[in-house]
Amino acid sequence: MRTASDYIEMNVPAKPDYVGVVRLTISGLANRMGFAFDEIEDIKIAVSEAVTNVVNHAYTEGEQGQVRIGCNIHDDRMEITVVDQGQSFDVESISKDLGPVDGKSVDQLHEGGLGLFLIDTLMDKVEISSEAGVVVMMTKYLHRDEVEEHVDRISPAPSQ
Repeated sequence: MRTASDYIEMNVPAKPDYVGVVRLTISGLANRMGFAFDEIEDIKIAVSEAVTNVVNHAYTEGEQGQVRIGCNIHDDRMEITVVDQGQSFDVESISKDLGPVDGKSVDQLHEGGLGLFLIDTLMDKVEISSEAGVVVMMTKYLHRDEVEEHVDRISPAPSQ
């Protein structure tokens, strides 16, 4: 029986080869928690998108970057954090621009093409901080009806 939460962390090179490893690990944890198949698929896509964003955008050509993935497992939710130490971006302007994807259908977009819009759609709560690199924290509740109505969809993480 878990008390407050279990925490699992992994560090992988910021290379496309490791996106699948992260997906598989997170889906195994979500399966253990009792998430439904569709919810596990949503989590896998959101995590893949976040890690793919790091691989494609966080580090300059030739820079050896790392991606840190942390997973807090609570009784009622899974909190997944994807962290890089690469180039930051303006959270406010990115979250303002979330919306329909330039008239393209989902079939026309490839992995990595939907970015934060897709992550925001698939997860229950998303927080982003860009003070030192980029931190994306995604939360998926085990029982959808436990999500509070007033929870912001995507927001900058509070400053510490």
